[in-house]
Amino acid sequence: MKKTFYSNGKLLLIGEYTVIDGSEAFAVPTIYGQHLDIEDYDTDILKWESLDANGKSWFKASLSYQTIHENRRTGNAITDTLIDILHHAHKANPAVLAPDTGYKTTSRLTFPKNWGLGSSSTLINNIAQWFEIDAFELLKHSFGGSGYDIACAQHNTPIIYQIIENKPTVKTISFNPAFLDKLYFVYLNKKENTRASVIRYKEKTAEIPVLINEVNTIIEEAYKTEDFNRFCELLDKHSALMSNVLELKTVKEDLFSDFKGTLKSLGAWGGDFILAAANENPEAYFKSKGFETVIPYKDMIINKD
Repeated sequence: MKKTFYSNGKLLLIGEYTVIDGSEAFAVPTIYGQHLDIEDYDTDILKWESLDANGKSWFKASLSYQTIHENRRTGNAITDTLIDILHHAHKANPAVLAPDTGYKTTSRLTFPKNWGLGSSSTLINNIAQWFEIDAFELLKHSFGGSGYDIACAQHNTPIIYQIIENKPTVKTISFNPAFLDKLYFVYLNKKENTRASVIRYKEKTAEIPVLINEVNTIIEEAYKTEDFNRFCELLDKHSALMSNVLELKTVKEDLFSDFKGTLKSLGAWGGDFILAAANENPEAYFKSKGFETVIPYKDMIINKD
């Protein structure tokens, strides 16, 4: 019998970096995500295959249950990461990989895996669904992170995510202002290593409590306002705050100083997607700069009230 699980991708509109210290995060689930198909297979074997958005296989592994149970290393980074995730899932619920069972599993992305929409978080959430365990706990024991991406994987509406007393909390919200057609996501054609910027952020320990309060205030107004100009002002305010803390130029200052509108980095500064807010469709502008992927908000985000 075949089972299929699915998880949404994610984008973090406001709250990058500070969410790890307990600020609110304004995040949205994407139309794009990842499937996980589970079928019966040979006893005590887990056969794994990962497919990209075009259906092309990019990773394969055949793992014995013993390898997973004992968390054995193979020397292959991707294989060892998968083994580690499955090992912790098995510890949380040993009944799934029980003796005399075996599975063929296929993960299927619906977005290019270099887009940064959550290939890892959707994988974690799918495996957690399969094992019927807490995805946030599985994340903690594998990739780590704030968990906002897991929350997006599980919800079909924009959310306010926050860690309170070390526990994830999720508030579903309505975000459907009239200016949604003025919002676009632009892919910057590169990944960004968050480590250096997180280190700079963490060095500002004394500033973080005040920063968190400012971020929360911005978020609470941003998702409620119906005024496009005010929304842009709030995005700019957040960018300026984080620019000061991270000691980095904003994406507009760095790459698009002549852009007529507001730009905001999403997630790690310098990589993946940015949010563009403009009165006129900015697709031609970005393509003239060499950035071909420009996606209207409504073509990227799940927005069910």
